[in-house]
Amino acid sequence: MNKTTLVYEGKAKKIWATEDKELYISEFKDDLTAFNGGKKSIQEGKGALNNKISTQLFKFLNTKGVPTHFVDMLDDNNMLHKRADVILIEVIVRNIATGSLSRNLGIEDGKILPFTLVEFDYKDDELGDPKLNDQHCMILELVKDESELDYMRYMARKINTLLKEFYASKNLTLVDFKLEFGRDCDNNIILIDELSPDNFRLWDSSTGEKMDKDRFREGLGGLKVAYEEVLNRILGEK
Repeated sequence: MNKTTLVYEGKAKKIWATEDKELYISEFKDDLTAFNGGKKSIQEGKGALNNKISTQLFKFLNTKGVPTHFVDMLDDNNMLHKRADVILIEVIVRNIATGSLSRNLGIEDGKILPFTLVEFDYKDDELGDPKLNDQHCMILELVKDESELDYMRYMARKINTLLKEFYASKNLTLVDFKLEFGRDCDNNIILIDELSPDNFRLWDSSTGEKMDKDRFREGLGGLKVAYEEVLNRILGEK
């Protein structure tokens, strides 16, 4: 399968069309961004690690009945997947308070939430990805009806349950994460984008060490080492 036309370039990936109109290729980049692009860097090998981690997690979720866009990992930096029309809603799933939730609402950092919190953000960099409620989603015509919002919440909670247990078996705590959904050629809503430490907050369950992009956000260093450790644990390697 060969790349033909560049369809879209984002902060972390380039999306390419192929000879098959229903298949795209995501090329994972080594670029690092935080704070809506306010902080930028490059970490060699980061893209390949995110591709490999995402591949393993998409495969895992597919075996659990979660519909995703994943087809195959072509090489270290390129993933073959179904073409999907992106729903411009970022679905945020939180198990533990940290980051913006703690800053905005004054909830103690590290507090375990009494239930899984699912939030919607508007996928719009120029607006700073503002928070959405259901009525906002309908006014902006981001979905066809409220049942689609209910479905995305349901799938987000299902994915959270599956990945919390999966990561716990790897001595990792799933703190929070971002999901994206799209519509495939049959108009089904499926999970898309990537499943990596760029989009997931992961803490070592024993030490509390951060194993995700917060290492870049907070200037902790060692991001590539942390991502490699996450991949090795997923693969059951040391």
